[in-house]
Amino acid sequence: MDLFKGKKILYVHGFASSGQSGTVTRIQENLPEATVVAPDLPLHPEEAMELLHKTLDEEHPDLIIGTSMGGMYTEMLYGYDRIIVNPAFKMGETMVSHNMVGAQQFSNPRRDGVQDFMVTKALVKEYKDITEKCFSGVNEEERNVHVIGMFGDEDNLVNSYDVFCEHYPTAIKFHGEHRMNDRSFSESVLPVIRWIDDRQEERERPVVFISFDTLIDDYKKPRSSSHKAIRRLIESYNVYFVAKANCQSAGYMDEIYEWAQEYINVPAYNHLIFTDHPQLLLGDYYISSLPSADNFMGTLVKFGSPTFKTWEEIIEYFDMLGGQ
Repeated sequence: MDLFKGKKILYVHGFASSGQSGTVTRIQENLPEATVVAPDLPLHPEEAMELLHKTLDEEHPDLIIGTSMGGMYTEMLYGYDRIIVNPAFKMGETMVSHNMVGAQQFSNPRRDGVQDFMVTKALVKEYKDITEKCFSGVNEEERNVHVIGMFGDEDNLVNSYDVFCEHYPTAIKFHGEHRMNDRSFSESVLPVIRWIDDRQEERERPVVFISFDTLIDDYKKPRSSSHKAIRRLIESYNVYFVAKANCQSAGYMDEIYEWAQEYINVPAYNHLIFTDHPQLLLGDYYISSLPSADNFMGTLVKFGSPTFKTWEEIIEYFDMLGGQ
């Protein structure tokens, strides 16, 4: 509940939307101790960029989140920590290919009361011109520190993953469509916000390692309550997922990556470890059922033992610890 406490988040909305979108409500509900700034963007892109730079000068946000068209704008707001969700880097082309030319309506109420607007060929050209300026300020700090791109695996409106990866290394695929819903925000975007908050605060959380043998059942599906446990643990701990190296099995690592992408998704991004020597892991807790885990130097939570027969019992144990 204290995530991003006392900080400001600037939300940059998508095309034909406003600062009253459902995403703004999701951010505020999930981060009640943060201040969310969400201006209505002008229809003309140069005016929108002017407003955004003015907002930056006045508000000095700790994080900027931009979606779709707003993701395109957000990429160009250099010098700030930014999460770019399904960015429309080819906005002009998108407007033409998805029949956006002509009479349109804003999908959310705007402060000026305007509901109808017109997309002309001249406006399409304005968007094509503004997108030519994307990536113009990319440097090593922007590339490696400030920008995280997030891409829904069911986004049928824009597909900018490859374009983003040409300029930035941190590109995360999540389960979701072009528009975020409650689930994709809470399970995908919120963990990334937590990572950024931890980095900004130089916060070091206790480390929990989870062995894949505790997550995968005999049918290669997630064990009961394991997904619930992961969501609870990442709220208080730095969680990593551990698999045996198993070099003799061709394609084994690929199978683990694919399983993690499918069933763990965003929390597993850059948090996978392959090793046959868990005694070398430096952390606080290790959840495993493997005999090799007995040599772990921290606290071993033996999955399947009389004390921890199920994930529900493990959840209860960590709830009692309260993040310690």
